[in-house]
Order: sequence, then structure tokens, then C-alpha cells
Amino acid sequence: MHADQVATAVTTPLTVPLYPPRATRFTDREYLNVVYRTDPEALRAVVPEPLEIVEPLVRFEIMKMGEVDGYGPYTECGQVIPVRLGDEYGEYLHVMYLDSFGATAAGRELSAYPKVAGEPALRHERGALIGTLDYGSERVATATMAYKWEPLDPDEARAQITVPTFAVKTVPGYDSRPRVCDLVRTQITDITVKEAWRGPARLQLSQHVMAPLADLPVREVISASHITTDLTLAPARPVHDYLA
Repeated sequence: MHADQVATAVTTPLTVPLYPPRATRFTDREYLNVVYRTDPEALRAVVPEPLEIVEPLVRFEIMKMGEVDGYGPYTECGQVIPVRLGDEYGEYLHVMYLDSFGATAAGRELSAYPKVAGEPALRHERGALIGTLDYGSERVATATMAYKWEPLDPDEARAQITVPTFAVKTVPGYDSRPRVCDLVRTQITDITVKEAWRGPARLQLSQHVMAPLADLPVREVISASHITTDLTLAPARPVHDYLA
């Protein structure tokens, strides 16, 4: 393999690419979102400066990907936190759990999505939409929402999905110290809302050292939505360099 080929390789192993080096298109991306109130002190312990906490809220999300270019169907879940950077309001991506290694690697390497392995699921059962997260054999999260309870305005649904998001991109050097450490911003703009619903919901989080979602405890469920979309992810750009 010539040196120029190595220099333009995107993934490792060099001859076994995990993901296509282009924007990803999602078809029938189904969301279960549960917004809940948590402890302000717990948020302050995990939200990095210069982001500011707006309210002591967390959005627990489960996303069932019906079809994804380059990956096929998979499921993802995690926690995001409403924040502000200067005059702009958005969400901080705290943690994400996926059942696709290719999508996990792409999210971490091509962007700054805080993705790790897990076993999320989303299903319908007896009039309820049920989202779960297992870590190995242990159940660590269960969200339930009344199925298609009340229509949600498509513009409000679009606003929920297209809010700017922030994450921390870290790349360690060979001395184990950060070689790159940036706060990055991204925002979905190419989106079609196909269905949108709201309704009553419940959320239960269990303690697990490797999946510590319960470190942001549920004090009160504020709202829930069930949204199906087609969308394309947008590239990330740095907005703050922690090493500067």
C-alpha cells in the first residue's frame, strides 16, 4: 500500500472500512423523548465550561433507525442536557449507547458524539411505546409513553430535533495526554417530520457503574414526544479549544 493511500485512509483497519466517509442519511428515524427534571448539582458536575446550564432538565432519548446509509438499521439512546453558549441555546450531548459498532466508531471518529456500546430497544406493547436500555444483561433504563396519545405540532417536533447540539471532541496523543480537545457544535437542518405525537410518560433509571444514567436522577417527568423523521446529519465544527 502506497504512502498516499495510507494518508487518505479514513478508518482502521486500513482495508476494512467501518463506515462511508460522507454525510449519513436516515430514513424512518423514530424518537422517543422524555424530558425530566433532575438535580442541579448533578448537572454542574458533568456539563463542561463554557456551556451554561439553563434549567435542571435532561432529555432521555431513544432513537430507532429504520434504515441508515452505510450501516443498516440500529438503535441508540442517551441523555442530552439543555445548555447555553453565549446567546445561543442548545443541548449538550452527555452520553449515547448504541448496538452498532460501525455507527459508534463513526460518531466518535468523524464527529464528537459520545457513543459507547449498549443494547437499547424501542417497541410498542398494549397501548404503550416502550424504550429500554440494557448494558450486558442488566436493565439500566425503562421509558414508557402512551402510544400516539395526542398529535404534536410538526413545527414543534422539528424544533425539538433541530436544536443546536454541543459535544466535547477528545483525541489522545501517544503520551496519553489530549492531542485534540475541542467543544464542537452541530445542527440538523435537512429534516422531514413524518409523524409527531405527545403524551404522558414515565422514566426509570437504575444504578450501573458502566452506564451511570442514574447519576442524573429523575425528579419529575416534564414532557414526552414520539417523532418519526427522515434526516441527514450535519458536520461538526469547533467552537472552543480547551488546549489553547
